[in-house]
Amino acid sequence: MAREFGRSDRVSSQMQKELAAVLQRDIADPRLGFITINEVVLTKDLSYAKIYVTVLNTDEEGKKAQTKLLNELAPMIRHYVAKRMKLRHISEFRFLYDNSFDTGMRVAELLSDLPKLPESDEE
Repeated sequence: MAREFGRSDRVSSQMQKELAAVLQRDIADPRLGFITINEVVLTKDLSYAKIYVTVLNTDEEGKKAQTKLLNELAPMIRHYVAKRMKLRHISEFRFLYDNSFDTGMRVAELLSDLPKLPESDEE
């Protein structure tokens, strides 16, 4: 019977958990802010990983700086993740900023600015 999820899906899910743990516990760089790992997308051969992150409590310049810093720290982060995961080869990491959180906040803000419709007595 075929599995519900492919190997790359299972590995990306586990890698997301391990990345979050590594950033929280093992990386002691004071330049890093509050970073969340939103998604990890792996190629089919598991050689490359696109890691989508969100940085909270910062402006656009800070988001770009944090993403650049993560890409500079990628070999060290990769080393820590490799120690935690049981894989022969660990993927090359590429950190990308995920703006879906910012878009969602903007939509929520626009919806809250809409005028309230009067209540109808049809109920």
